[in-house]
Amino acid sequence: MALGGPQTGGNGDAGDDVHRRWLQLLNRSTGSASYRDEWFDEQCGGCRFWIPLSGDLGLDWGACTQADSRFDGRVRFEHDGCEYFAVRDDGTFG
Repeated sequence: MALGGPQTGGNGDAGDDVHRRWLQLLNRSTGSASYRDEWFDEQCGGCRFWIPLSGDLGLDWGACTQADSRFDGRVRFEHDGCEYFAVRDDGTFG
């Protein structure tokens, strides 16, 4: 087990490093020229199958629990998305 690992509770630098690294794994980047307008309302943070992480990373990151998605069981950015988006019953985000 690596020493100085990402136990990020209270360590903003470690959380920032993780955030930057994980952003490279996006499926849909809102900053991409190929980002489609209809995807704006279909982001992970508004999906019924997205469960936020705890701690500071949970402000932006959560786990996908949609069994049919290729992202099932993977950490996803709240503004990412996939073709299996399902709106939350209460319409909340994050």
